[in-house]
Amino acid sequence: MQFDHIDLRVRNLAAARPFFDALLPAMGLSHINADSESAGYHAPGETGAEPFLWVVEDPQHRPGESRIAFAAPTRDEVDRLSEIARKANAGAFEAPALIEEYGPKYYASFFEDADGNKFEICCRR
Repeated sequence: MQFDHIDLRVRNLAAARPFFDALLPAMGLSHINADSESAGYHAPGETGAEPFLWVVEDPQHRPGESRIAFAAPTRDEVDRLSEIARKANAGAFEAPALIEEYGPKYYASFFEDADGNKFEICCRR
């Protein structure tokens, strides 16, 4: 199964953009369509059928316990992407590690954006 899109809320778009502008293009979502209230991150040359992530400003937003996990094809890619997130000031950053309670090959990094929205980059290989 593949996701169609993610509609993510943040309290302050201007404060959130540096994090997403660093991480999402590194994941292949390098076409950014933005205005003062939202930013969409798409693959270059999109046809409208590809998955995308849309970040929308909502001053009333309060993060929950949900977490968005992005799949990486290799552990090296988990390392690379998590380092980009760390350098983009990810909060509650947990360096990549083998998480055996999730599975014998589950390798992941966990972190949050400026609003406390939770993210993960993982590889099951």
